[in-house]
Amino acid sequence: MELRQLRYFMAVADELHFGRAAQKLHMSQPPLSVQVGRLEREVGMPLFERSTRRVALTPAGRHLQERARRILEEVDAVRAEMRDYVDGLAGQLTAGFVSSANYTVLPEVVQQFRARRPGVALTLVPLTSGEQFDRLREGSIDIGIVRDEFPPVSGAAPALTTEVVFEERLVACLPVAHPLAGRLEVTADDLIDVPLIAYPRGLMPGYVDRVNAVLAPAGTPRIAETVVHQETALGFVAAGVGASILPESVRQLVPPSIAVVPIAGSPTTRLLAARRVLDDESAVCAAFVQCLHDAAGALLAR
Repeated sequence: MELRQLRYFMAVADELHFGRAAQKLHMSQPPLSVQVGRLEREVGMPLFERSTRRVALTPAGRHLQERARRILEEVDAVRAEMRDYVDGLAGQLTAGFVSSANYTVLPEVVQQFRARRPGVALTLVPLTSGEQFDRLREGSIDIGIVRDEFPPVSGAAPALTTEVVFEERLVACLPVAHPLAGRLEVTADDLIDVPLIAYPRGLMPGYVDRVNAVLAPAGTPRIAETVVHQETALGFVAAGVGASILPESVRQLVPPSIAVVPIAGSPTTRLLAARRVLDDESAVCAAFVQCLHDAAGALLAR
């Protein structure tokens, strides 16, 4: 029994007229009669009572009409659902993000994405940039928001791609009592002698390399502590352990015991959307990236 046969049967069952059913199906009547006859032979009993004056359903035909209607409605619903999946209107999306994205694009992105794609279940997973690349390759996240990080080449693993979605200045965070805290700006030479609260390069190599590039003209920084989260870095700064170079959006977190000072030359840090190359055609991933760009544009317009 084929779906096509069921659709032919339903057209005749609804119209109770082979000619009108054929018109409805945009076909001629003889092939329709042939297909209905085949279906009757397959089920082993007549589905219609035929005469020169009328067509009527047999008891078996009425039973099949009820069942076939439910079957075809379910098939049509599945087709519609699959179209929604293809169009990025249904399904699920798991997104990784660096914690610092919480203070820039992420809140607006979540609101926009859920408004534009209410049929997509969005799951957010806080991860470092390096962790996100690993998770993208293994397929446990669909998209990542990383900082200053471009995907390393890794043999047979799925290829990854990134695009910049937001850029902001780097700033120096210093204990408010530090001699540099009152400056309008600080230079690499100013900062090189201050103990630095830094990050592990293995987990966030792009950002660590970016900070090192800012300080490179003055020499090699002296690392006082290595932390994973910027909130922890700020805790060490507030305790007077040293300074930390962070994205300017950190101003939303700093207590009165910390001074935020611009860095000469206004070096910047960037957030990038990362995904597998094979997902470039994914409509739901593309929708999330568009929300990232729109959220970034809204921030810059403020």
